[in-house]
Amino acid sequence: MSAIYPFAALRPSPAAAADVAAVPYDVVNTEEARALAANPLSFLHVSRPEIDLPAGADPHGDAVYQLAAANFQKLRAAAPLVVEDAPSFYIYRLTMGSHLQSGVAACFSIDEYDRGLIKKHEKTRPDKEDDRTRHLLAIGAQTGPVFLTYRASAAVDAVVARAITRKPLFNLTAADGVRHEVWRVDAADHQSIVDAFAAIRALYIADGHHRAASAARARRTLQQTAEGNRDKAEGTRQKAESEEYDRVLAVAFPDNQMQVLPYNRVVKDLHGLTAAEFLASLKRRLTVRDGGPATPARKGEIAIYLAGRWHTLVMPAAAVSLDVDLLQTSILDPILGIDDVRTDKRIDFVGGIRGTGELEQLVDSGAFAVAFSLFPVSVDDLMRIADAGGIMPPKSTWFEPKLRDGLLSHII
Repeated sequence: MSAIYPFAALRPSPAAAADVAAVPYDVVNTEEARALAANPLSFLHVSRPEIDLPAGADPHGDAVYQLAAANFQKLRAAAPLVVEDAPSFYIYRLTMGSHLQSGVAACFSIDEYDRGLIKKHEKTRPDKEDDRTRHLLAIGAQTGPVFLTYRASAAVDAVVARAITRKPLFNLTAADGVRHEVWRVDAADHQSIVDAFAAIRALYIADGHHRAASAARARRTLQQTAEGNRDKAEGTRQKAESEEYDRVLAVAFPDNQMQVLPYNRVVKDLHGLTAAEFLASLKRRLTVRDGGPATPARKGEIAIYLAGRWHTLVMPAAAVSLDVDLLQTSILDPILGIDDVRTDKRIDFVGGIRGTGELEQLVDSGAFAVAFSLFPVSVDDLMRIADAGGIMPPKSTWFEPKLRDGLLSHII
C-alpha cells in the first residue's frame, strides 16, 4: 500500500501565481537562474538565493542559506503567500503541446521512503544532499515537490476526473509554453484518494531523488531536536503520532501519462585520440554506420556527433538492457577513460528538451569533442530496475514537462 496525506499548502494568491512560479532549482545554473529571476516575486530568489549575492559568492556558504530564509519571509509578505485553512489534496495538471498529464499533489510517507516502498532508481550525491538539506532546514519548508509515478489506477483517475470539473485554483502558462493548472480536491473525495493509493503497491521516484533524500535527512535532524526538547521538558510533551517533517511533498502521476526524453552526454576531449582514431576504435568494438539521424530511431542505437558529422552506433542484440549502460561500458570507460560519470569533470549532461542542435553547437564551438544522443529510457524500464533493487546510471532520464517550484509548498 502507499500512504498519502493531505496538507495545508503554502501557496501564492492566484493573482501572483504566474510571477511566483519558477523552474526547478536544479535545471538551471546560477547565471540562467539570475536571468530568469528579474521578477522580484520569482521563487528562484528562495530556491537559488545565491543569485542575489555578488558574482563569485560561494553558493554553499552560510550566507546563502541565511538569505534563502530572509527571501522566503519577504516573498510570503510580498506575493503574498498564504497558508490554506485546512489540509487538502490537489490535482496538478501539465499541458505541453498535445501532451497532458494529471497528478495528485500531496504528502507521502518518509517512513515508506526509508523502507524502500517509495522506490529509487538513482544514487544521490552527498554534496547535493547537503545543499538541499541545509536549504530545507533554513526555510522550514519543502518548496519543490518530488516527481513520483505509479502504475495507473482507475480509482485515482476517477477522483482526478471529478476534481478537474471545478474551477482551478491556478491556471497559468509559463514562458516555455507549458500550461500549469492546479485544483483543490473537495473534502468529500479525500477518503477516496486515501483508499485508492492504499491499493497501489509501490511509488517510484521519477525525478527529485535529492529532494527526497534531503527530506529524509532533515527529518532525522528535526527528530533529534524534538527529542532533545522533550528530554529538557522532562517528557511533558509527547510526540504526535506523525509530525509534518515525517512526510515529503510530491506530485504522483500515473505511468501511462509520463513523457520521458533522453538525457544526452557531451565529453570535453577524446582521451588523447584524434577524431579518426576514436572513430576507428569504436568500429573495432561495435557496429557503426557513418551518417544517420541526430536522434536515434529506436532503443539499441546511439547517435554520435564527432568532427561535424553524425554517426549511428548499433547495440549488439545480446547487449545490456539500457543504452546508457552500453555507452558507459563500451565507450566512456574503456575508450575515453571516464569510469565515474558522477565525479568526472570531463563529461556533462544535456537534457533532451534542449534538442540535438545544442549538442552540435557545444561540439562545433570547441567546448566539447564529442556528443552522444540517446534514445529515451522507458518508464517500464525504470520501474523494472527499481523493483529489482537496481540503480540506473546517473542522468538516465529527463522527464518533461516539469513541475514549477513555489506553487505548492509544505511547511514542516
